Amino acid sequence: MASRGSDALKRGIDIVGSTAGLVLTAPVQAALALMIRRRLGSPVIFRQRRPGKDGEIFELMKFRTMLEPDSERGLVRDADRMTPFGSFLRSTSLDELPTLVNVLKGDMSLVGPRPLLVAYLDRYTPEQARRHEVRPGITGLAQVSGRNALSWEDKFRLDVEYVDQRSLRLDVQIVLKTLLKVVRRDGITDADGVSMRPFEGTQTTEPHPITPALEPGSRKDIYA
Repeated sequence: MASRGSDALKRGIDIVGSTAGLVLTAPVQAALALMIRRRLGSPVIFRQRRPGKDGEIFELMKFRTMLEPDSERGLVRDADRMTPFGSFLRSTSLDELPTLVNVLKGDMSLVGPRPLLVAYLDRYTPEQARRHEVRPGITGLAQVSGRNALSWEDKFRLDVEYVDQRSLRLDVQIVLKTLLKVVRRDGITDADGVSMRPFEGTQTTEPHPITPALEPGSRKDIYA
């Protein structure tokens, strides 16, 4: 397990890495923002409340990849709202570029368990909930081990494995494997060719360990 010193070094790397990433990708992000506004509408940035370290809630930022829901036009399911352009953004991970702001702010890390929906917090087993012992990441061990092709249980097992085995060396390995995955556009969908299905919980008799710190009624703001 990482020491406090290595965790501090990891945070320093996150700050330098996210700052450099934001500067280097600024022209690309500006061009993407214009294309998204034209093809998918506004807002260009998708914002959603997600749990971070210790279950603390923050606002995740990504480029939008879907059209707005519109029942009259038949745009109800994710598959209906996804366009070829949005699919391209996801398969190349270009939609993740604004998330570098979350890393710079300290909400996230470059590497760590992916931040999921707030609604999932009371569905984890105590062991699965250990994924929140560290900052969530843009990429992680589960993402380079199968991404959406894995079951939820396998993803959470890998998340906890990362928490226990994390090190700067492991982070470098994950980043390098992530770049290879992005080039290959590997693991974007599950075995049925659709986006990952919602996590409904793992059968257990143990109580859930996290009570999210949300304002009254804030669960109404959660959307997939």
